[in-house]
Amino acid sequence: MNTDNICKLLAEEYPLEFARWLLTSQTTEAKILKTELSLEPIRADSVTFVQTQERILHIEFQTRTISKPPLPFRMLDYSVRLRRKYKFPITQVVVFLQETSDEIAFTQEYIDEITTHRYRVVRLWEEDSALFLNNQALLPLAPLTQTNSPATLLSQVGNRIARISDIDVRQNIAGCTEILAGLKFEKTLIRQFLREDIMKESVIYQDILEQGNKQGEQRLIIRMLNRRFSEINPLLIERVRGLSIEQLETLGEALLDFSEVGELEAWLNHQEV
Repeated sequence: MNTDNICKLLAEEYPLEFARWLLTSQTTEAKILKTELSLEPIRADSVTFVQTQERILHIEFQTRTISKPPLPFRMLDYSVRLRRKYKFPITQVVVFLQETSDEIAFTQEYIDEITTHRYRVVRLWEEDSALFLNNQALLPLAPLTQTNSPATLLSQVGNRIARISDIDVRQNIAGCTEILAGLKFEKTLIRQFLREDIMKESVIYQDILEQGNKQGEQRLIIRMLNRRFSEINPLLIERVRGLSIEQLETLGEALLDFSEVGELEAWLNHQEV
């Protein structure tokens, strides 16, 4: 699982906190919108749709600037499809995780001969770390924010994680934080300030680090399936266990678009054809 998808999982776990961060209004309700927008040319596993009282928030997390189709066109395409289907105002935000000078990270519109479409870009390396340090849901993103002292920032992050009272939440926030921090810092520096014992106990951490291992990939996919659907037929789980590593990786991307178990079964049937 890549870092973009870790951010997607966080946004789906804490939709209200992400909506409050990225929307100017202080929304009080937010839920993940399960939608079917997977037709070509759109297919991006790092996309999250959050519905508030007044609008739909489309969040796209990016570590790379090169994509096919190009990101600005994709944002236009999403906006048109969402507006047509839900009739709600749309706010679109692209969050770039890793510092870059590429112009696409500084582009906030799509322009052709007759069309101009605007969206918002957030470059995490320019964001004030205070907001992220003081919000449990955003804490894993804190190491990627602006700092003149990496050691100080990582120390602050480690201290905030240690204060989380719920052990399961603490472990998983630590695991996500360690993986995302790796986009910016060397492992030796990260390990100085983030407690390794907490990270290693994180199920997310274990599964992500073992994604090159089939057993680890299976555990991660099954965990995601159980989290998305309350009950899954054990026979479907066994079929998932029988997939190759390549198929498991593809499923890891595809399942983020599934809204019901039947879509999983149809996907498995297609793999067996």
